[in-house]
Amino acid sequence: MSNPLLSTAALPAFASIKPEHIAPAIEQLLNESRAALALATSDATPADYDALSASLGVATERFGASWGAVSHLNAVANTPELREAYNAMLPAVTEFFTELGADEKLYAKYKAIAASPAAAGLSAPRRQALKLWLRDFVLSGAELQGEAKARFAAIQERSAELGQQFSEHVLDATDGFAYYATAEEMDGVPADAVSAAQEAAKAEGKEGFKLTLHFPSYLPVMQYASHRDLRARLYRAYVTRASELGDKPEWDNSAIIEELLRLRHEEAALLGFANYAEASMVAKMADSPTQVLDFLRDLSRRARPFAEKDLAELRDFAATKLGLSELQPWDTAYASEKLKEARYAFSDQEVRQYFTVPRVLAGLFDIIERLFNVKISEQPAEVWHESVKFYRLERNGALVGQFYLDLYARSGKRPGAWMDEVRSRWARPDGAQQTPVAQLVCNFSSPVGDKPALLSHDDVTTLFHEFGHGLHHLLTQVDELGVSGISGVEWDAVELPSQFMENFCWEWEVVQQLTSHVDTGESLPRDLFDKMTAAKNFQSGLQTLRQIEFSVFDMRLHAEPGSEAAVQALLDEVRAEVAVMPTPSFNRSQHSFSHIFAGGYSAGYYSYKWAELLSADAWSAFEVEGVFNAATGQRYLQNVLEVGGSRPAMESFKAFRGREPQIDALLRHQGMS
Repeated sequence: MSNPLLSTAALPAFASIKPEHIAPAIEQLLNESRAALALATSDATPADYDALSASLGVATERFGASWGAVSHLNAVANTPELREAYNAMLPAVTEFFTELGADEKLYAKYKAIAASPAAAGLSAPRRQALKLWLRDFVLSGAELQGEAKARFAAIQERSAELGQQFSEHVLDATDGFAYYATAEEMDGVPADAVSAAQEAAKAEGKEGFKLTLHFPSYLPVMQYASHRDLRARLYRAYVTRASELGDKPEWDNSAIIEELLRLRHEEAALLGFANYAEASMVAKMADSPTQVLDFLRDLSRRARPFAEKDLAELRDFAATKLGLSELQPWDTAYASEKLKEARYAFSDQEVRQYFTVPRVLAGLFDIIERLFNVKISEQPAEVWHESVKFYRLERNGALVGQFYLDLYARSGKRPGAWMDEVRSRWARPDGAQQTPVAQLVCNFSSPVGDKPALLSHDDVTTLFHEFGHGLHHLLTQVDELGVSGISGVEWDAVELPSQFMENFCWEWEVVQQLTSHVDTGESLPRDLFDKMTAAKNFQSGLQTLRQIEFSVFDMRLHAEPGSEAAVQALLDEVRAEVAVMPTPSFNRSQHSFSHIFAGGYSAGYYSYKWAELLSADAWSAFEVEGVFNAATGQRYLQNVLEVGGSRPAMESFKAFRGREPQIDALLRHQGMS
């Protein structure tokens, strides 16, 4: 029986991949990649860019694509058998890529290419890719010797194992919680959420309404349930996930957090850095941890007066209108929704009836087609779940890229939303043009009954955000793997295209295209949109401080060696500095902070605020020149999306905007100017 993970077809056979395929396929591809590395570092292969691409690049790209398919299934279709097979191969895969990044002979070959007369004749993308590879060799320990090199490799393997365990614990703790509420407890919860909860309970042969910690189940309760004890129950379960206060000791991430931090600081010390955050900054736009913390604290000072005003208004409303004399964290989403309804005369639930998934997708695709001169069409493909769709992106009849779209939350699927690569654009050494393929993943509420799924306006914004990442990957015109699409883009700039796309969700001309009432088919009324716009920056001060709290915590954790011994104390200190709303002593949000402990954002969570500044300033060009101005869209496409990581992000921004970014647009967009 053929192994789908060894297929050379253009797309992975996701529906055919079984746990038993993983070990034999990955072992074979691992052996082929080791052989390719041996050939590439031998005298038989010259220090030549094309020669290394043909020998090593082809083998490792194929290996990476197959392992990427396994990793993706582990995130979106997790089963005990798949998890076991994935974890069994993770150490060997990590070991190989660690060795590859630290191989002295390979490093010497690339240094020889950079020092050769032929280097000047390389294309600009190739020169940038070469520059980044040399940087990454150093960061991967290629200049270490003896025991230091062996220890560095051991740290990489153990860190990968710990990151995977962290992610599994969050998934298991999220999947492992269920509460079967009574009809009385569900008072105030929107009808579609109530129906979904009732169907979930019935599917298990149980009475009542099944509530979980997956966001489509959790959030409607926190926003709308009038039963305070129910909100408190779910809040506590949510913020203690995967901690010592959670349901199962085996899901506690405390020891993992401590060990990961200790290993990261040790890794940085081996490379000659004072701390892990300094090492992290080498591949970012920001110069230093100090610069980042100064940026965050400056933004915090500007936002604090607005946050204090937000909180005072909320407390007063909760006390006088809701009878909540002491506002608790499990009350804030509920009280905030009630305050917004009272102040702006609309509710998120009312708005939600207009954003059906089919209509939103049709409107989103139309925007992409108009701005970037492409055509999107659904195509057949093997997928990992029946709800997943597959699409083709073309321009003038020629294939540009393809993407999978996985919208709905379910058991066995990692929480959150993300874009990942299936493969990247590449002019392959055999002369073939490889086009990019992306996976776009969200966790929205599934359709209930015969009606289409409904999205909140926040959900729509999330969808646009992930499509921004997808477009960055799919629309690139760069043919070098190391700098194609999002590859090679500084981590604190990679959110620019995603946050840029969010702005479309606040334009009347756009919203008209995105809306069709689930029952009547009517577009969102203008007066309701005006109320939404008036409420756009509702509690923006509080929301900004919340993001800054996460960002400062992350940066300090990774900039202060020894932080692993006092994680909770450091978080409490950050909250005392930044937050205006008290946090309960039992809150353990760090234990499910997958971004920094299992998602690549360590010493980089600030990137969201940093890139928000870039995206707000980039969007201001469209505000001046027109949301659908073809020339502006082309300028953005050519200077940001198409160039990918082939030049520094600041150069791309200045090429589009004509100057360096300014903070004014960000403050104005958030109502804090």
